Amino acid sequence: MSNIIIWTIVVLFGLGVILSMVLYLVANKFKVQEDPRIDEVEKVMPGANCGGCGFAGCRAFAASCVEAGNLDNNFCPVGGNDTMKKVAAVLGLEVKEKAPMVAVVRCNGSCQNRPRTSEYDGYRSCKVESMLYKGETDCAFGCLGCGDCVGACAFGALSMDEQTGLPVVDESKCTSCGACVKACPKGIIELRRKGPRGMRVFVSCVNKEKGGVARKACTAACIGCGKCAKVCAQEAITVADNLAYIDFEKCKLCKKCVEECPTGAIHAVNFPQKPKVQKEEE
Repeated sequence: MSNIIIWTIVVLFGLGVILSMVLYLVANKFKVQEDPRIDEVEKVMPGANCGGCGFAGCRAFAASCVEAGNLDNNFCPVGGNDTMKKVAAVLGLEVKEKAPMVAVVRCNGSCQNRPRTSEYDGYRSCKVESMLYKGETDCAFGCLGCGDCVGACAFGALSMDEQTGLPVVDESKCTSCGACVKACPKGIIELRRKGPRGMRVFVSCVNKEKGGVARKACTAACIGCGKCAKVCAQEAITVADNLAYIDFEKCKLCKKCVEECPTGAIHAVNFPQKPKVQKEEE
């Protein structure tokens, strides 16, 4: 009996040694040689692993930069131009600076502008609610107010305004990673150029219903009248599917469209306020 046990142990030990050798040989034969520059690039990355660059994480982004041989199609939104300059220095490449972007909420359907016509009593998630019905108002395009975007932001740049029921972006914290854009099932959050001194103009509405229907659901909705497009000398505004859109690449921030919009759907943010002219006392 003891001999059987001993031989069993010897056989198992022998098999273990043989299999270990086989695994060692296979591992060496199929070993992937990784470019050491990937480690160097990863070191200068912010380490957020947010996926805003389009890759699974900072290491995947670093590998892409090394393999591509140029940085034309790669950009880290969290680290921005400073990080990309460091990446370029590591790889000995040139990189073009990109204008900073920021998340913009394209919905002005506050509680005041867009009254509730029903009440959602299910799980508090925009994604879940959007699959069940259009929302608590007559606007099937606007913000659902459950805050999925807030939960998706890893940088604390989003919060829900209790008075308006809409998300608010803290520009000082926003890294334009795009997580909130992906989290919103209604597509009301967009990454737009931050603009000089943070100034930008955009249509704060995504409602594609005809003017009368959109206005009935929300008093601040775009009605697709096209007045904004007519006054834009830069041809930066297009109207399609009853909805106006401003191309931030063409917009010169003249604000003529803001003044022309009959519903207040076009917003101009961070512009300096004109000093009030006081009337001289008679």
